[in-house]
Amino acid sequence: MHPELMNYYEAIERASADMLSAARCGNWDQVVKLEGACVLLISRLKNAARHAALDAETAKAKSRIMQRILVNDAEIRHLAEPWLQDLESRLSLRQPTLH
Repeated sequence: MHPELMNYYEAIERASADMLSAARCGNWDQVVKLEGACVLLISRLKNAARHAALDAETAKAKSRIMQRILVNDAEIRHLAEPWLQDLESRLSLRQPTLH
């Protein structure tokens, strides 16, 4: 078992859950902030994973965590759709900027 790797997966899962909570509240600034934290954690995880292989039990735990992260991500995307559509329509109404 590789506790360091699992710590990264668990931290990413917590950040994903926090992102979902923020998205449910419409706090998109917090979602973006947490997304940045996830990017950093994923980068560190990739580096740590180069030097370690997971045993079968840890791989199963990783798989369960990844499934929960994907469910969170899907719901965040679903919640973001109206916000992104509103942003797109607002941007399309703006007059072009001349330089």
